[in-house]
Amino acid sequence: MTLSKSTTLAAFALAASALPALAQASSHNVFGTYYTEAGTSRVTIEDCGDGSPCGRVSWIDPDAMAPGVTPEEARTKTGDPVLGLLMLEGFEQKRSDWRGGTIYDPENDKTYAARLKRLGDGDLELKGCVGPICQTQVWEAYAGE
Repeated sequence: MTLSKSTTLAAFALAASALPALAQASSHNVFGTYYTEAGTSRVTIEDCGDGSPCGRVSWIDPDAMAPGVTPEEARTKTGDPVLGLLMLEGFEQKRSDWRGGTIYDPENDKTYAARLKRLGDGDLELKGCVGPICQTQVWEAYAGE
């Protein structure tokens, strides 16, 4: 069976028009586990239950701990356990990323406005903002044991 030139061009045009939608969808797939920028802990991002991402501390490098302290004993300044701590929440899906959420920094007990998106290489781009000033971090995707 031979396809006509116009049928082939129409199929190609249809496939090409779908590419931006596929790229956009992949930037929203932020679910997974990532190393924080310092590499001393990992955050696992899962569905909050409403389709939006929530991130919890899932691992802390024991070598990054103070002598005699285990990751299970690590606490925030307010005394909450760091392992299992909800640090990313409240995001709304926008055109090319997740916005309107927050990131909690347990080291200084501060919460910042945040944006998330998945990069083409699978890593996570995270922006934490205070007013109009934002700092961007790239968290490397965790490949598993």
